[in-house]
Amino acid sequence: MLQLAHTTLGPLASRARLHEGYIDTAPMGPFDGATCLLTLHFLPRAKRLETLKQMHVRLRAGAPLVVIHHSFPNEGPDQDKWLQRNAAFAVASGMPSAQAENIRALKERLPVLSPEQDTDLLSEAGFTHIELFYCAFTFKGWVAYRR
Repeated sequence: MLQLAHTTLGPLASRARLHEGYIDTAPMGPFDGATCLLTLHFLPRAKRLETLKQMHVRLRAGAPLVVIHHSFPNEGPDQDKWLQRNAAFAVASGMPSAQAENIRALKERLPVLSPEQDTDLLSEAGFTHIELFYCAFTFKGWVAYRR
């Protein structure tokens, strides 16, 4: 992924710092912005909060953080509704039915939080002006800013 990012940046690559590793080994910054893509849904709530706090302290004041990951209601009938919709779309798009069944298993395999819980964690970590900008089935994306 880092090589792809470097290639995509092309002549602007010298203006970016790419880091491989966990947040606790990342440089302290301050950075002008950060992204966290398809990662947070693997972390339990407490570790997710700590990760968001660590990203917060590494950003300059007013800098944006963009996060995108699985986020859907984690209890009640709406949970299954979102997973069924996602699986149905995958099958309609050509994914084999057996593979699409794995989508329905997300609730057992990942410590997924609801969109409201995700927003609350971003706020608890110190971010403000939290705004949902992307929603596609079980994927949600927010932009939030460091205080």
